[in-house]
Amino acid sequence: MAAVQALRAGARRRPGLGPAGLRAFWGGRSRKEEREVEADRAVPEKEERSKPSLICPLPGSQSYLPPEGLQSCLESHVREVFGPSLPEDWQQTPLQENRLKHRLLARLAAELGHAVPNSQLHQMRHAGDVLAFYRTPVKDGSKIDELTATELPPNLKIIWQH
Repeated sequence: MAAVQALRAGARRRPGLGPAGLRAFWGGRSRKEEREVEADRAVPEKEERSKPSLICPLPGSQSYLPPEGLQSCLESHVREVFGPSLPEDWQQTPLQENRLKHRLLARLAAELGHAVPNSQLHQMRHAGDVLAFYRTPVKDGSKIDELTATELPPNLKIIWQH
C-alpha cells in the first residue's frame, strides 16, 4: 500500500508519470492505445484500398428541346396516371399525392429524356406547372463556350490554357 502511495506521489512530481504513465508502469494500456489496437484488428492488413479518383467525369449533355406535340403527350400521361378523376381542364390536375406525382414525372423523364431536378420538385403543384417546365428549352454549354462562338472585338484576346 505504501509503495502505491509513493508511486502516486512521484507521478505528481514527474510530468511523464501521470495516470497513463502509471498504467504503462503496471502493464496496462491507455485508452488511446486500446482504440488503436481495436482499429488495427478491424482493418485487415492484406486488403488494398482503392485510391480515390481525382479526375472529375465530364457532365452529360443537358440540352433539351421540347418535342412537337408535347401538350398532347403530357395530357395522355396525366390521364393514364390520374384516371377518370380529372378536372375539366387537365392542366389544373393537382399533384398532391406524391406517389402519383412521382409516377407521372418518372414516365415523362423516361420518354422525353429530361427529368425535373430535385430542386424544382416542390414547384410542381399542378399538371400545368409540369407542362411549363417541359416547354422550356435548355441550352447545353457554359459562358466560355458562348464566348468562343461569338466574334470578339479586335482589342480583346482570350488565351486558352489547358
